[in-house]
Amino acid sequence: AAAGHRALEMRVGGLGAFPSATRPRVLWAGIVGGGEALAVLAAAVDERLAALGFPREARAFAPHITLARVREPRRVPALADVLVAGSTRHFGRVAIDHVALMRSDLSPRGARYTALASVPLSP
Repeated sequence: AAAGHRALEMRVGGLGAFPSATRPRVLWAGIVGGGEALAVLAAAVDERLAALGFPREARAFAPHITLARVREPRRVPALADVLVAGSTRHFGRVAIDHVALMRSDLSPRGARYTALASVPLSP
């Protein structure tokens, strides 16, 4: 799926939460530049996985960088205020030069992520 895709650079900016800032499960930094190329790559991966029998992703692709996961979501007004204040902040750029296949093992202590394979993107 990564064949023929070029390395890319993304601009990172803004803070947010899924599903909402008032009851967050995931805290994230947004992608404010380069997200289009990342979406094309994600669609290629989804297409190849579907051809192998995996179900397609039902949710729309939302390019972001996960910063934290919230174990027990609850209303935290101060956190919502920080997310709103950071919604227009720019954090810098990040270069994407490979795609990694990751395994996540969930446990009561949190998730453990293991890289199973890595494929370089074209320079």
